[in-house]
Amino acid sequence: MILAFPSRYAADETERRIPDVATARALVGTAAAPVEALLARRRAEWAVFSAAGNGTLLERTEDAVRLGHARLAFRHGTLGGDFHAYHNEGHVLEICGSRIDRLRDTLGLQALALRDWCALMLFGACHDLRQREAQHPVDGIGANERASIDETGRILDACGFSRERDADLYVALELMIAGSTFDARASAGGHPYNAADLVQSGGALASRLDQVLDRRHPGWRAERFVVAAQRLALVAADLDTANVAEPFARFASTAENLCREREMLSGRSLAAGESALPVLNFLTDGQDRFFFELHRFQSDAGMAAFGPGKEANAPKLKALCMGVRARIAVQGAPQTGDQVIEAYRATLADLTG
Repeated sequence: MILAFPSRYAADETERRIPDVATARALVGTAAAPVEALLARRRAEWAVFSAAGNGTLLERTEDAVRLGHARLAFRHGTLGGDFHAYHNEGHVLEICGSRIDRLRDTLGLQALALRDWCALMLFGACHDLRQREAQHPVDGIGANERASIDETGRILDACGFSRERDADLYVALELMIAGSTFDARASAGGHPYNAADLVQSGGALASRLDQVLDRRHPGWRAERFVVAAQRLALVAADLDTANVAEPFARFASTAENLCREREMLSGRSLAAGESALPVLNFLTDGQDRFFFELHRFQSDAGMAAFGPGKEANAPKLKALCMGVRARIAVQGAPQTGDQVIEAYRATLADLTG
């Protein structure tokens, strides 16, 4: 490990239940159809990389994506009992699917090596594996991310990768996942920060990952694998936060899902009065702050691929936030979070026609 964290995270019940790709396939069954279709498409696209050994790399990558997808589906997704509205297997598909597609279409397939494309797919499948760790940031790297790094290493092991032969991929995934932390500080009220609460966040850690490496792994700039991994972590952070560049209705739905997840993790029912003000703040001032102040593209590649989409969404987000506030002002103070979400959806429908 490059960052040498003081503690490690052991396998949990889900990991023990789904130790390998054969078990994953058996348990997920027909629900794996979307990820299988995506993997088949990637294999066809990447056939242009014909170097010896690439077939094995693709097989191992595909199996690791399958295993990560399955564990998230059972741990926090539609196949388990602890559903997270945003951090579920759908997030795997959007990063490994349309967002990597956009990057490919912008840069060209040959702009990155096959191992880099594989690393981005592995990141998409594994960076959010763990979402229930007690928040204890180390150098700004969240506990969920550190636990996901540890589990990702074990997934690579289980799928035939070698920590010696494939050290570049292990290092890349470690730094990519660490850099995806969206500032794990405690909130101003002293309550533990949770990863869904972007309103309290200071942005993706990837922009400051070089400083973390300076403290934890001096001399890293002379290590080729680490330099390459740090650069790839910037691209990965842009993939992770590229919801800002999605078609606007899709972007707005991700905000709602994040809001729902945040309230769930905070222990507030959307049907209760205590959720009304937090939901209103999140879907208006919080989204405005995230979009215009906290979010920054970290890489030239990310800016090229996703910058135009974000620019197109900027006036629409302003209109949505203003519209929600105006609708609430007319309707009167909402009594529940559900009422705020209804107003949010109605305003979005007016804007998107």
